[in-house]
Amino acid sequence: MQSKKYNISVEATLEVIGGKWKCVILCHLTHGKKRTSELKRLMPNITQKMLTQQLRELEEDGVITRIVYNQVPPKVEYELSEYGQSLEGILHSLCVWGEHHITKVYGDKFSVLEQSVLNDNLE
Repeated sequence: MQSKKYNISVEATLEVIGGKWKCVILCHLTHGKKRTSELKRLMPNITQKMLTQQLRELEEDGVITRIVYNQVPPKVEYELSEYGQSLEGILHSLCVWGEHHITKVYGDKFSVLEQSVLNDNLE
């Protein structure tokens, strides 16, 4: 393993879950296994290329597991690894903070927050 220095430990966290899509992917996976097509449907604004890239990076970092079923047609699912499950509290806190931020900026969270299982019972 190469020697690396961080100024503050949050840099290591952001190196793994930072970016626009990784936390969203991880939040969806807190609700169970998902196929690539399911994740794409849940995140219509992500490109297929970006989704594939983000899934590969999360798998390389050990926070998700890729499950390949030996069948025709091929079936692949993703789930949080045991290590990835340790992020659930952080992800929940980010969602709660985001909801409060939306309310502060927009007043009515329902005017900008899509209805989703991820947005139920945040508080």
